[in-house]
Amino acid sequence: MSTTSLPGPIESAIRSKLTSSFEPAALVIKNDSYQHRHHAPMRAQGRGDGETHFSLEIVSDKFMGKTTMQRHRLVYSALSVELNQGLHSLSLKTRTKAEAETEVQKESS
Repeated sequence: MSTTSLPGPIESAIRSKLTSSFEPAALVIKNDSYQHRHHAPMRAQGRGDGETHFSLEIVSDKFMGKTTMQRHRLVYSALSVELNQGLHSLSLKTRTKAEAETEVQKESS
């Protein structure tokens, strides 16, 4: 749960860059920064409600044939500017459409 109702500039940039880079079938962005208010990067932003920690779920066929490590490197590369400007942590779940569908089928069984 985010402490703000509207996405901030970093979250907006993440959405824009990932959408343009991966043309995702699904993209979930969760701002987890509020859980890390006590960390130095959060205190450096002031009130402790910044945009430093995110969980991302991306479903894209651009990940087809790539290992988890390769997928994560692609995401980190797409967000290199944000990572150099205060984005501190990403938790990633990267899947192809087929992998996401298989996961849904397993959950419904």
